Amino acid sequence: MNIEKLIIEFIVQNPDCSSNVILQGINTGKSLATIKRVLSKLISEKLIISTGKGKATRYSLSPLYKLFEKIEIDKYFLKEIDDRTIIENFNFSVLTEILPNTNLFSENEIKFLTKLQGEFTQNISEMSDFQYKKELERLAIDLSWKSSQIEGNTYSLLETEKLLKEKEAATGKSKDEAIMLLNHKDAIDFIVDNPDYLSPLTVSKIEDIHSVLIKELAVDRNIRKSRVGISGTNYKPLDNEFQIRETLFEMCKLINKKENIFEQALLALVLISYIQPFVDGNKRTARIVSNAILMNNRYCPISFRTVDSMDYKKAMLLFYEQNNITAFKDIFIGQFQFAVKTYF
Repeated sequence: MNIEKLIIEFIVQNPDCSSNVILQGINTGKSLATIKRVLSKLISEKLIISTGKGKATRYSLSPLYKLFEKIEIDKYFLKEIDDRTIIENFNFSVLTEILPNTNLFSENEIKFLTKLQGEFTQNISEMSDFQYKKELERLAIDLSWKSSQIEGNTYSLLETEKLLKEKEAATGKSKDEAIMLLNHKDAIDFIVDNPDYLSPLTVSKIEDIHSVLIKELAVDRNIRKSRVGISGTNYKPLDNEFQIRETLFEMCKLINKKENIFEQALLALVLISYIQPFVDGNKRTARIVSNAILMNNRYCPISFRTVDSMDYKKAMLLFYEQNNITAFKDIFIGQFQFAVKTYF
């Protein structure tokens, strides 16, 4: 077990303790200076907090610990569903207390994303309108394919391209699979043509995007009125229509208040999926809304093309079950980098 984990576990058992008490308690043979360096690192990662000054400094677990705790995701999912200790019900405090009072990205992560955004801005400034639209079209096809694949669609990328460009469905595939892909493209085209439609973000506008995505599919429109189960987890989303609508309203308020565009986009991705406001199509809606936020602010949109579907689902389940955002944040950062380097 590494020293960071040892210190955190000691603080969990002994809150409000000093560095000297931690040094003696974990008994690793490390110096006090080393312990203090690790404590400073854990504070910067928002895993612990300190109170007092000098010799009176005390350390406790941060209220944000669950959000940023380092979890070995593959090890976590070695346990079967019923063997995992999870937060089974929707956690309102995440939306009302934790997320409004923290920055989701570290300073280094913001610097990295901002540098990438600068590259994107420079690159598109050197493109003609034709070149830009061509790259955006390529990204839209990739996003339609990957977003659908994550939901179980079996079209290949080449089959998707042929469908979206030539309206030719693949043989041996269901009609609903083709409709899902065509709806994705329609939703992307809508936000490209109306980049400010979701600014500010509102519940009714999220419903509008969902309606485009489920058009001609056997899926109910608007906020669901019944319970919904999620495969692969015992997490139970809200089941009251009015409570779901109120929670979505609070989510919109939170996102609209955030100043950082990357945070807005990540929150939309995670929270729409976590709230599960619709009978089906929640994650698809989340990906479109997130991209709409990026595009409205002239940020690079994300296709998710290289993300593994199972990794995406595991990262989402980790947030459902532990309210932990680290794995999903890594996916967001990696896919933003991929989009900047690949399309523009």
